[in-house]
Amino acid sequence: MNGFNRRNFVKGAAAISALSSVNTFAIDKKYTNDKVLKIALVGCGGRGTGAAFQAMNVRKGVKLVAMADAFEDKVKGSHANLTRSKGPQVNVPNENLFHGFDAYKKAIDSDCDLVILATPPHFRPIHLAYAMSKKKHVFMEKPVAVDGPGIRSVLKSSDIAKENGTMLAVGLQRHHQPNYQESIKRIQDGDIGNFQYARVWWNSGGVWVRGRKEGMTEMEYQMRNWYYFNWLCGDHIVEQHIHNLDVVNWAKGAYPTKCSGMGGRQVRNGKDHGEIFDHFSTEYEYADGTHMFSQARHIPNCENRVAEAIYGTKGNCDFRKFRISGEKTWRFKGKRVSGHQNEWVDLINTLDKGEVYNEGHNGAYATLTAIMGRMANYSGKTVTWDEALNSTIALVPDAYSWEDMPPTKPDSKGLYPIPTPGKTKAV
Repeated sequence: MNGFNRRNFVKGAAAISALSSVNTFAIDKKYTNDKVLKIALVGCGGRGTGAAFQAMNVRKGVKLVAMADAFEDKVKGSHANLTRSKGPQVNVPNENLFHGFDAYKKAIDSDCDLVILATPPHFRPIHLAYAMSKKKHVFMEKPVAVDGPGIRSVLKSSDIAKENGTMLAVGLQRHHQPNYQESIKRIQDGDIGNFQYARVWWNSGGVWVRGRKEGMTEMEYQMRNWYYFNWLCGDHIVEQHIHNLDVVNWAKGAYPTKCSGMGGRQVRNGKDHGEIFDHFSTEYEYADGTHMFSQARHIPNCENRVAEAIYGTKGNCDFRKFRISGEKTWRFKGKRVSGHQNEWVDLINTLDKGEVYNEGHNGAYATLTAIMGRMANYSGKTVTWDEALNSTIALVPDAYSWEDMPPTKPDSKGLYPIPTPGKTKAV
């Protein structure tokens, strides 16, 4: 165990306090239950629409006042859906329905108190930096970036949020679920003994594909199918598996120092699947020599599992059943709540108390954990935390317009270059 024991395990957990609890500090501007909290939505897809709906569920004084997306049809569709479901809480006049690559600025510039950032992950660092320059409260979905430069930008913006005294919440909703909170506390209190290793999974059948339509530019096609392009999504190890990786970091109170792995494309390998892998197998190592073993797979007709398990010297914790087995036994018997809803209850209740919290650094480091795994799988090499954080490879286009080419370009057959271990430079 390289000298690793419960004492420094708990000490490490406390050192990264944002991982284990919501820490608040006072602000000047207060919101009460009878006062309007005005929200702008940037990114009007399914997750953004859902986040706005959940925000308005908390109390009637929460009002949606502006909306923005790269695509006009997304803005109009989301607006119609939210109007049907939340009625008078949707106060968005036509002049506050914005679309285009610069629409985010117009929404953030509106008379809003808080901004929801729910576009594809590539845009998160850009949008967050602008929101911080305007001193707005922010809820941003995970992951918060797709590359090292993006992570460094988010860390800087997180520091600015602290200086501004503004809320910065991140959509790692497990932190706001009582079943995860109590399980993690028991692990950190020593109920399973010293941490030995962890296993995490995000194995599923995959997600949607949106066909190429006549007249689409390459930029529009990739933006419509953002999940399949690294510059927009970061690959599914970043976009989805981040949740499971984050749980182990949270429980351990630490981030991994290096990782290695292997992955590829076996089933999802057509031209409509962009450039991403369909399976990853990654081994993470922490500074004390303990490990986290990770699987992330998008292949139909296989065993599906989205879960975490942590093993100690005296027992283990199964997060599928929220049960501890071993010398001590325990099972969560509290009420199961929606993390997506409860993160908004926590956020708005905290603002109502005249306080804020900042989840930015953990959001960035949880994302970096996943990015580091992608880098190791793509390159076939061991990648360290510092190499991933300080990487100068920026997944960005030359310009943002529908006529400009994205950084990933198809060949004459419409196929995209695929990362190849042993050849691809990922750091």
